[in-house]
Amino acid sequence: MFSELLQEQNALLYLIGSIILLVLLQFVTMQILRQFGKNPKYLLDKNAIKKISFPILILFISVVLRIEIIHENIGIGEFTFILKKISTLLVIIAITWLLIASIKIIKQKVVANYDVSASNNLKARKIYTQFNILERIIIFILIVFAIGIALMSFDSIREIGVSIFASAGIAGIILGLSAQKMIGSILAGIQIAIAQPIKIDDVVIVEGEWGKIEEITLTYVVIGIWDKRRLIVPTTYFIEKPFQNWTKSSSEILGTVFLYTDYKVPFDAIREELTRLLKSTELWDGEVNNLQVTNAAPQNIEIRALMSAKDSSTAWDLRVFIREKLISFLQEKYPESLAHTKVSLKNTNL
Repeated sequence: MFSELLQEQNALLYLIGSIILLVLLQFVTMQILRQFGKNPKYLLDKNAIKKISFPILILFISVVLRIEIIHENIGIGEFTFILKKISTLLVIIAITWLLIASIKIIKQKVVANYDVSASNNLKARKIYTQFNILERIIIFILIVFAIGIALMSFDSIREIGVSIFASAGIAGIILGLSAQKMIGSILAGIQIAIAQPIKIDDVVIVEGEWGKIEEITLTYVVIGIWDKRRLIVPTTYFIEKPFQNWTKSSSEILGTVFLYTDYKVPFDAIREELTRLLKSTELWDGEVNNLQVTNAAPQNIEIRALMSAKDSSTAWDLRVFIREKLISFLQEKYPESLAHTKVSLKNTNL
């Protein structure tokens, strides 16, 4: 009776000791990480520490589960094999979780150094697009590897997997052919991340629609249309088909306004008015100011006003402003210069 009581006390002491060891390991690790977080030159801050604290706890639990002396003293020695398998799975989960959290922390730290909302944000959009797509790719690969390693840790499943791979070559070929589009989309996503024909916040014209790139994933791209619709396009579209990218190399863009007038229009007066209007608005960036006659038809002539702005949205507003003001200018000052149809009547005696 006394020996059984003593054994139960020892089991309780080992259990309490295991819990204390676990808590102590977690506490010491968190304190060390917090010390690193106080120094701005390190990647870790309070939010980063919160993200990695739980996977570290799981890692410590897996370590404690592998200590055989604890199993024997708390009376669960017969479950040692099962606990070791659970410990192995927890190690795989914890390490995968830590790696994913680390990737997210690094991405946030790097992207935080670039302001995507700035007017000249070309470099920021390049960095953000690359990290956004590469993050998804790496996380996908890590999860696939983690699942594979977890399954291969069981002998029975590993044997089944080997036999399936050995006998299902034809099925694998059929599956590969059926998944061609999905694989092509993923490869296109990787190509976009590297070559960057499009970037986050790029202004594009796709399928005749004007909009901005809002999201780039491995398989599809979300484009925000100007009227708040969303156009979902597969990533392969931007590799296989032509499209317009207004901000590929710079956020600056030229705007055009076309006027169709009579041959009596005074060009110099319109040039002076265009210059006055551009100088009167903050929409113009002060770079380009030009007026040219670009075509002459029997009934009218085509005049093109060319101007520049810091980005596409501003250029649109500037074009609307200049078009309206120039038409008002011609209506008030030179109404005879507006395009009209001339009819000539001859008096004939019948």
